[in-house]
Amino acid sequence: MSKKRPTPYSAFNFLVGIDGIDEMDYVGGFSEVSGLNAEVTMAEYRAGNAKVNYVSKVPGVNKSGDVTLKRGVIGSDNIFKWLNLARSGDLNAKKDSVTIKLLNEQRDDTPVVTWTLKGVTPIKWTGPTLTAKGGGDVAMEELVLSVEYIEQSGE
Repeated sequence: MSKKRPTPYSAFNFLVGIDGIDEMDYVGGFSEVSGLNAEVTMAEYRAGNAKVNYVSKVPGVNKSGDVTLKRGVIGSDNIFKWLNLARSGDLNAKKDSVTIKLLNEQRDDTPVVTWTLKGVTPIKWTGPTLTAKGGGDVAMEELVLSVEYIEQSGE
């Protein structure tokens, strides 16, 4: 069980797991996860017989933003295969879950926070920028995911 503390946890200790990619339980090697967000839209309503001259706001549709994963190219085509399944048009069969676990500094088995992305479909893959000028840059690939719903839990 994680505990609350006065200093924030570091953002560089995390694991990403993608259901439906059966090569490994956790698809490691991601260097960045961005776009984790959830939003509740508000609907405005005013009854015709209201005594006040302003609208009430009531919760409307919930939505989550697209999430971007980046990793170094490791020679595995599992991400591209997943994208190809989505491109085949059978989107209902490919709405998977993605789990992102933030770990503490000791990287032990107890995650500090877990985000579960539900109804996930890959929508964009970007390959690495290749250049012959040399240097120590890592070839990076990027995957953008459409997310229907995000759950968060502290474990």
